[in-house]
Amino acid sequence: MTAISPAADEAEPGSFRDDVKVISLIGVAHFFSHFYILVLPPLFPILKEAFGVSYVELGLFVMAFSGATGISQIVCGYLVDRIGAKGILIAGLALEGLAFLLIGLTGSYWAVLGLMVVAGIANGVYHPADYAILSASVSEKRMGRAFSLHTFTGFFGGAVVPPTIIALAALFGWETGVAICGAAGILAAAGLLVFGRSLKHAPGADKRRKPGAKADAGPTPTSVLLSPPILMCLVFFTLLALSQGGINQFLIATLNALYDTPVAEATAALTSYLFGTAGGILIGGQIADRTRHHNRVAATCFLFTAAAVLVIGLVALPLWLLIGLMVAQGIAQGIIMPSRDMLVRSVTPPGAMGKVFGFVSTGFSIGGIVSPLLFGFLLDQGRPAVVFYVVAAFMVVSLVTVFTAVGKRREADATA
Repeated sequence: MTAISPAADEAEPGSFRDDVKVISLIGVAHFFSHFYILVLPPLFPILKEAFGVSYVELGLFVMAFSGATGISQIVCGYLVDRIGAKGILIAGLALEGLAFLLIGLTGSYWAVLGLMVVAGIANGVYHPADYAILSASVSEKRMGRAFSLHTFTGFFGGAVVPPTIIALAALFGWETGVAICGAAGILAAAGLLVFGRSLKHAPGADKRRKPGAKADAGPTPTSVLLSPPILMCLVFFTLLALSQGGINQFLIATLNALYDTPVAEATAALTSYLFGTAGGILIGGQIADRTRHHNRVAATCFLFTAAAVLVIGLVALPLWLLIGLMVAQGIAQGIIMPSRDMLVRSVTPPGAMGKVFGFVSTGFSIGGIVSPLLFGFLLDQGRPAVVFYVVAAFMVVSLVTVFTAVGKRREADATA
């Protein structure tokens, strides 16, 4: 579906091959970004016994990682725009791999907690560096598909890690299993170093700048990030993370509490949603390359997903219909993501991709910290239906932000 045909590039010798190479290399890096996010959570039952701690104390691993990533993304965004993205990306991947290698070698709770901070700092390089390289290196006509494949590889990395780490732990023990995962990231970083000549991103580089044109002084870094369009994109990312967190983390528990849905059936519904999302990402890449109205695409999908979530919260559906609705909702959610990235790119000044994507991506960290507290509280209060209503509300507000961001940018351009 997202195959990129070289026929259209006969007038641009080599550009198709270069684009595929860039997208593939960035995809490998983004695969490990999501892979490492989920390496430890599947091991929590094992780690609970190994360390003699509670699940709350194990949850500190995730909070430390997320908090460090949120802060690191902003810093890395500035560094990407100042010194270039390639070296930062490779160094971040190598450092994160090393952190997980050491986690496997140490086997101490406090050492793991400290190394998760290091891993979180390293994880902050991916969004600023990846999007800066893609924006500077890939042909404009394939940018939407490049963003969709980038997102897809991340989701794929997150999908394969649970069975991978559980199998490794069963074969070799959890310490060796985690160490192997860390070593894999170091090898991937070495591969990017050897084969990464196509990863072209000089400081301030942007394909949207006309050939031969010099970067103007433009707005200061702080004013770029604090401009209304970028702030609205930050809100957009935060709301998206909150709504996704409500579904990804609490769908099973909420369906069970609200309708007494068996865990196996609720798990099937969630799995169907996740596979639908992956497929929707690939569809969204095709759509993103065929339209300039990325806000309309995202808004339409948000409206559909909000309605679907409300239906699930109001009506006890038979399993086949629940799964069908979750698949459709997942596809719509996936379609949003490439348009989301193209929307951010459309409101980002040339040469500021690193800092802007680093800044707005902190919305994921904010949502990742808030959503467990919010939706967990609602379930603890015996209000599972409200979980669906709140998720739908976040989606509706997200619909408003995508139009507001573009409107703010047009106003800024008109007064410039």
